[in-house]
Amino acid sequence: MSRRSTDRQLIHLNRLLSKRGILTRSQANAAILAGRVAVNGRIVRDPGKPVDESARIELDAQATKAQPWRTILFHKPRGVLTTRHDPEGRTTIYDVLGETAVGLIPVGRLDWATSGLLLLTTDTQLADRMTDPRNAIPRVYAVTVRGKVTPESCERLGRGIVDNGERVRADGVVLQKSSGRESHLVVTLTEGRNREIRRLCEAIGHPVTRLKRVAFGPLTLGDLAPGEWRELGQSDVASGFSRTQ
Repeated sequence: MSRRSTDRQLIHLNRLLSKRGILTRSQANAAILAGRVAVNGRIVRDPGKPVDESARIELDAQATKAQPWRTILFHKPRGVLTTRHDPEGRTTIYDVLGETAVGLIPVGRLDWATSGLLLLTTDTQLADRMTDPRNAIPRVYAVTVRGKVTPESCERLGRGIVDNGERVRADGVVLQKSSGRESHLVVTLTEGRNREIRRLCEAIGHPVTRLKRVAFGPLTLGDLAPGEWRELGQSDVASGFSRTQ
């Protein structure tokens, strides 16, 4: 067999895990570096190691294989972690979903105290497109904060702040209700930085008391109750998460 035909069968280990729908590329990098991945029975710690596409890959001593295309829209309850395992034994999305989540990876994260729309998929390339900040896919949140928010404060959220050397800003803010006790906002983001809305609201003196994601691109939470989910077809995500960006 020629060298060229042999090379065509090789693929970087992190990409193979991603291609099989097991982990996203970043998750694969972390798992490989942590010694959780074995190739043909041997632990490999180099994410870029070329391996044969037909190689036997194990993650946490469990054999992996390509998953059929599947994506679900899940209403993550408050007080549930977006992770597969928690060393402290706290409830995770996989505990809530059970067998429904087999082979699925979350598209981004919602923190423990945030509820709402969370996508899970076997399509890691789709997940990468959805979360790539260059694609500027809007995420819409219903936000409740302490105290009376003014229009001037909303403008400040749109202008943005610098927090720990990182600039964060809202792409859209609608003030729905404001009183001395609490205010209700609808906030749109496109970058999805860690705790972005909480950091923004704390900066203007109005800590978040409740946060729920209600839309992601063209998809909306609708009337799903916390803990419920629905299957999506490829047509549901084709227009809003295309490769055109």
